[in-house]
Amino acid sequence: MIKIGILGCGKIAQVRHIPEYNDNPNCELVGFFNPTKSRAEDMAAKYGGKVYDTAEELLADPEIDAVSVCAANYAHAELTIKALNAGKHVLCEKPMAITLADCEEMVKTAKETRKLLMIGQNQRLTKAHELAKKMIAGGEIGKVITFRTAFGHGGPETWSITPGKNTWFFDKTKAAMGAMADLGIHKTDLIQFLLGQKVVRTTAKLTTLDKRSADGNLIGVDDNAICIYEMADGVVGTMTASWTYYAAEDNSTVIYGTKGEMRIYDDPAHSIVLKKVGEEPRYLDVEQIQTNDNQTRSGVIDLWVDCLMENRESTISGESVLSAMRAVFASMESSGTGRAVEIPENR
Repeated sequence: MIKIGILGCGKIAQVRHIPEYNDNPNCELVGFFNPTKSRAEDMAAKYGGKVYDTAEELLADPEIDAVSVCAANYAHAELTIKALNAGKHVLCEKPMAITLADCEEMVKTAKETRKLLMIGQNQRLTKAHELAKKMIAGGEIGKVITFRTAFGHGGPETWSITPGKNTWFFDKTKAAMGAMADLGIHKTDLIQFLLGQKVVRTTAKLTTLDKRSADGNLIGVDDNAICIYEMADGVVGTMTASWTYYAAEDNSTVIYGTKGEMRIYDDPAHSIVLKKVGEEPRYLDVEQIQTNDNQTRSGVIDLWVDCLMENRESTISGESVLSAMRAVFASMESSGTGRAVEIPENR
């Protein structure tokens, strides 16, 4: 039985990590820490386990085998590195960290301590994305030429544990990045997964168009990010992340090839629509993707617990996510400088 500790008891912990751990028969929730102690107390009362006064106190408990880091972005690296050095395996929420150096240090520490580090890039785990990857690799739409992938919704102020314009997502000191880190990392990681290629060049615009904090001023992080990605094999496409899709959530990806196109989570009624030259469209109904309003099992916790039970590296290990984080930080640089940015480490 794997003993689990939770570092951060906010919304993502409450709706995904904690209930999914609770449903898994191979693990037990034994400890909770949150800076606002009452949230940890609420979780302990609901699921059982102990409340700790500090993260360090939780990490010092020899009973705990592994932790989920569900804190605000700025704390990811510090908590992860402390946990690894304390002998705990770590599942860290995305974005991995707020600097590339921190991301690299997390991976380095995991190797040095021989502990598992996994990042919550759940989009790789949806059945439609897994099937799409196999079909693309099998040449179903021919040679891939271009793509567009997007993730947009009305913003985190309705999702955060503290709803409203004072959410930590809008606070640059805690979030560091906005829509790009919250949503863009998902689709950056996903397009690399689907195509089996890394982003090697990006031209990006990160901007704040509409979101305002409680004082009426535009928030200090981006609410929209639009990137042109060039992949290692020459494929070029766009990635858009937005917190201003107010009417409906969009979590779609369309891949265009020499024999046709594949539309993933683009049609509300069908998870994959395959359109090939000279053929009738094919509809592949695998599963619908999670939305903020429709939470389903992410698959992350079940994969994580399996990896812990078998002491094996996850398919979404920290090291595997580094290339996507490089693209995120390169996109931030591109937006700031107004120039395309090369990512030589991804070639």
